[in-house]
Amino acid sequence: MARRVRDESDFRDRASNKNSRPRTKQRPQHEDAETGLVTGVDRGRYTLLLDEDRPTERTILAMKARELTRNRVVCGDRVDIVGDTTGEDGTLARIVRIQERTSTLRRTADDTDPYERIIVANADQLVIVTALAQPEPRTRMIDRCVVAAYDAGMDVLLCLTKADLADATPLRELYEPIGVKVVVTRRVHDEDSPAGTGTGDGAGAGHGGHGGHGAHGDEPGHNASDAAEDAWRIEPLEAVRAELEGRTSVLVGHSGVGKSTLVNALVPDAYRATGVVNDVTGRGRHTSTSAVALRLPDADGNPAGWVIDTPGVRSFGLAHVDVENLLKAFDDLDVVAEDCPRGCTHLDGAPDCALDDWLEASPEDEKAARTARVESFRRLLAARTGTV
Repeated sequence: MARRVRDESDFRDRASNKNSRPRTKQRPQHEDAETGLVTGVDRGRYTLLLDEDRPTERTILAMKARELTRNRVVCGDRVDIVGDTTGEDGTLARIVRIQERTSTLRRTADDTDPYERIIVANADQLVIVTALAQPEPRTRMIDRCVVAAYDAGMDVLLCLTKADLADATPLRELYEPIGVKVVVTRRVHDEDSPAGTGTGDGAGAGHGGHGGHGAHGDEPGHNASDAAEDAWRIEPLEAVRAELEGRTSVLVGHSGVGKSTLVNALVPDAYRATGVVNDVTGRGRHTSTSAVALRLPDADGNPAGWVIDTPGVRSFGLAHVDVENLLKAFDDLDVVAEDCPRGCTHLDGAPDCALDDWLEASPEDEKAARTARVESFRRLLAARTGTV
């Protein structure tokens, strides 16, 4: 069969890449965007507070714009929003920009995981809530939280609960030398509570420390264990509040230490779920399922700061932490370490480490204080490098 000769009738017009309009990479500036504070995150929906402390203050629901798909928005973020920001039922605004963060508290799943998880943003104080008993304190977890806070440039407050069950002195002596503030609370039986015959669940005090709420059975976040918890109150609650006022504080701690219970006492309208400590394992169960920012009232009920409650954690990986950032948290040791040889690990036994020379040259009246300071730093450093 003869091959067919192609002619002009076979021509098919196709769009030319040269003549087609390329997709623009320019994005709208959203100059009319409003700014809000992220107070909660739930399955791709973000609860925001707009016009904070103004007559037009309101809470709205928003989602991320497509261009922010790869960017994580977390509790404490300040974001720019467009769309319907009235806050009326059924409305959904759009987050188009995340403002620059002043701090980011991060963790990894373990010390080998390269993926960082941002817990909260723009907090200036990390509150590590630890029970003195039931469950037993885990100093390695505390050390890791302190390291993460120092890496983020945050202050640290160690809140020791259940001092009615154990002495707080050993932990105070362990952490006060490294610049960690310590506040100690205890549970006091509330004879006036409707649940005064209860024994508590080991998770701390209930709501009695800051006034009652009526019948808890009808309120969200309350369960059977809350009735027993209301037989206790936290003292001194105002000492804790004084350390939080005027700041944005994020509370962390493993399950069962009384973290959510403390939040309920500080913020009466929080209704954070509380749980029990397992008698066999000595561990608590997770009751807080997501991070939430709550406005802290002062003794008169006026806004006095923010507390961010986070879910209980069982591990706190530090793969993201730079050792040099940890050293900068110890001003005196940072200066001494400038004389260390290149690549010095600063750990105990490191050859020619200037910290050891500093200890040997210390006057007799400063020797104990310097030794405690270096030992504390090396303990935190060991937590970061996984050598403990």
